[in-house]
Amino acid sequence: MLKDHSRAFVAFLKLNRNMSPNTVRAYDTDVTQFLEFVAAQDRVKPSQVAPARLDAIAIREFLGDLHKRGLSRASSARRLSALRTFAKYLVREGVLTDDPTQLVGAPKREQSLPAHLGHSDIDALLASPDLATVAGRRDRAILELFYASGLRLSELAGADLEDINLSGRMIRVRGKGGKERLLPFNHAAANAMRAMLADAGNLRPAAVPRPKGRAPQRTPLFLNLRGTRLTTRSIDRIVRQHVKAASIKTGISPHALRHTFATHLLQAGADLRAIQELLGHAQLTTTQRYTHLDVGRLTEVYRQAHPRAKLSKV
Repeated sequence: MLKDHSRAFVAFLKLNRNMSPNTVRAYDTDVTQFLEFVAAQDRVKPSQVAPARLDAIAIREFLGDLHKRGLSRASSARRLSALRTFAKYLVREGVLTDDPTQLVGAPKREQSLPAHLGHSDIDALLASPDLATVAGRRDRAILELFYASGLRLSELAGADLEDINLSGRMIRVRGKGGKERLLPFNHAAANAMRAMLADAGNLRPAAVPRPKGRAPQRTPLFLNLRGTRLTTRSIDRIVRQHVKAASIKTGISPHALRHTFATHLLQAGADLRAIQELLGHAQLTTTQRYTHLDVGRLTEVYRQAHPRAKLSKV
C-alpha cells in the first residue's frame, strides 16, 4: 500500500538525498496529509490507500481542499513539490509507470514583499536584551549576528565555535544542500560574541577527551542555560520575546532579520549579486525581491544617474 511506500520514501530521503532534517520532516508531513485526504475521500484507513490513488485528479482535489481551508499558495506549492518528489521515487522503484504530477500545474505564488524592520526598530531590538545577565548577553550576540550577517535560522543554530574568527570578523556557514560560505560580520557583533564567550565557564560543559582516532568534537556557538546547543525553536522564541519587549509590530521572526539585513544593504547601495552571495541564494531571482522594497530610493538613483532626468525634473 501507499503508506508502506511513503515510509520507505522518507528513509530514502534521509539516506540518499542531501536534505536537511527539517525538509525531510516537512515532506513526510505533506505526503501523510495527502494520504489522509484520499483516505477520507474513499472512506478507508490511510494504510489502505493503494498506489494507484496517487493520480492527477486526487492531487488536484487535494490542492483544492488546501485552498478552501485558507492555506497560502506557497504552502500548497510546497506540498505539491513533496508529492512530485514522492511520485518520481515511486516511478524509479517501479511502483508507478508514469509520474502523475506532470499533469498538475503549480499554484502561482503571491507576490508578497518580505517583512523587514526599519533602522529605529533594529536599534530598539538590539538594545532589548539585559546585558547584566548571562542570557541577555547571549541573546544580544544572537540578534547582532542575525542582523550583521543575514544568516538563516538553521545556519545560526548550527554554528560552532570553530566556525568563528573573531579577530577577522568572519563566520563559516553551512547552508542549504551542505554548501559552505564565508560571511563577514561587524564590530558590534564581534563585541557581543566576546561578551557572550566570557561567560563560557558558566554555560559550557567541561571538555571531554576524545578517543584516539576520532574526529575532534565540535562546540556549539550558542548554548542554552543547561550548556547544550540552542535549537531553532528556542532561538525563534528568543527573537520573538525581544521583538515583543522592544514594542515592535508582531510577526517579526528570525527570517525577517535576514530580510532586514538584505534590505538595508540594498538601500545603502550594495550590489544585488553581492547580496545574493551573502544570503546564499542559488538563483538571483530569489534575491531580486528586494529591488521592490524601496521605490523612493530607486527613484532617487534614477534622478541622480540618468542624463535627462535633471533636465526634465522627473
